[in-house]
Amino acid sequence: MYLGIDLGTSEVKALLLDGAGRIVGQAGAPLTVSRPQPLWSEQDPQDWRRAMDLAVAGLRGTHAEAFAQVRAIGLSGQMHGAVLLGEQDEVLRPAILWNDGRSHAECAELTERAPRLHAIAGNLAMPGFTAPKLLWVSKHEPALFAQVRSVLLPKDWLRLVLSGEKVSDPSDAAGTLWLDVAARDWSDELLAACGLTRAQMPRLVESSEVSGFLRPQLAKDWGLGPEVAIAGGGGDNAVSAIGIGATQPGDGFLSLGTSGVLFVVNDRYRPNPASAVHAFCHALPERWHQMSVMLSAASCLKWFVRISGAADEAALLAELGALPADALRDAPLFLPYLAGERTPHDNPFAKGGFLDLTHEHARAHCTYAVLEGVAFGLCDGLAALQEAGTEVRQLHLVGGGARSPFWAQLLADALDVEILVSAGSDAGGALGAARLGWLAAGGDEAMVCAKPEVAARHVPDAARHAHLRHRLQRFRELYRRIETPSRPVAAA
Repeated sequence: MYLGIDLGTSEVKALLLDGAGRIVGQAGAPLTVSRPQPLWSEQDPQDWRRAMDLAVAGLRGTHAEAFAQVRAIGLSGQMHGAVLLGEQDEVLRPAILWNDGRSHAECAELTERAPRLHAIAGNLAMPGFTAPKLLWVSKHEPALFAQVRSVLLPKDWLRLVLSGEKVSDPSDAAGTLWLDVAARDWSDELLAACGLTRAQMPRLVESSEVSGFLRPQLAKDWGLGPEVAIAGGGGDNAVSAIGIGATQPGDGFLSLGTSGVLFVVNDRYRPNPASAVHAFCHALPERWHQMSVMLSAASCLKWFVRISGAADEAALLAELGALPADALRDAPLFLPYLAGERTPHDNPFAKGGFLDLTHEHARAHCTYAVLEGVAFGLCDGLAALQEAGTEVRQLHLVGGGARSPFWAQLLADALDVEILVSAGSDAGGALGAARLGWLAAGGDEAMVCAKPEVAARHVPDAARHAHLRHRLQRFRELYRRIETPSRPVAAA
């Protein structure tokens, strides 16, 4: 048995995988995000630990016999977060998350300090990345910055809890702007630009290699045997790719989680920062990937549940399903920029909103607008990938949004790409993490990373695509007309 632990933004998931590649059981525990000031997004790492303990306890409670056979653990996690540790490995402040926008000014400063940033890191400096966050801390919290002895990414802090080891991997480290992405190693030049050194960084291993072993006392508490290996693991998107077998050049997926991601595997490092496309290391040796990211995806629907008074997402989708198709042709438009935007706008100040509303529109029309607005944001991401030379004809759909056939078909029609949904598509990074644990325990890549059986295919409808292209143009025009500057305007 292999245990996958996925530290997301809204939930920690735990998954058991058997030696035949079958999902035995899953459990999860929710997380909340603190937003103490505009543009800020933080979490207390101790909440991650508590949620992990709850998720693991849930698995042990429902699958005790299978859980006791766990041989290895894999980790997946939200990328870019900054966990700052002091001399005794104490957490110095709440973790600054991937969707935090406070460090916009520091992005320009980093680009000036490190002229070779784009060539080495393969990405633009954006507030979501880790390096600008540390520049912000050094400027606004200098006394605390002076105490920083280690900087860990979220899933790597969980590894420290589990094993006592400070280790990361190239796929997650690529999202810091401190990694030489081609060499898959820390860049002393980029670290120095932030007042840091290699000594403050975790050791790097490949995602499928052993990074350490479960602490003996924790193994005993969980009812496991000695020497349970912990794989290097990876950033959530690269690990989700492992879960759906996207391991070879041209393989790709679309993730509908808190954020929205288009991910395509490459056989070499292919940076193209000008179009805000990310070039990162994959979670397998000698492979890389290109990725477009929108900051709010399925989280937009969750937000609409809250403000609309609906019981849950399922209730909204049921209302939407009761509407005739022609009732949606003149639905309002929705800009999904609830937390700013990354690809292609690189604008932490972008704002969301409904437009073209009338008295004739009901809540179900707005639900459709939310789903469509997220699809249109992904269309912009796909256009950026295509400009970077990536061809996409088929994508696996993963994440919580994969549970909605309506949304899957809408994505196929909007993107003009075949969308595949597989059994366990909502397992996401937890499944990929378990697979990485299996690889670290000696599993064969071809067997471990097999593509799952396709449960549903959503083929683009040409007429529907043509109609959506017209609405997409209106969507893009609206963004350009109300675009917020990417830098705050100084007060008079």
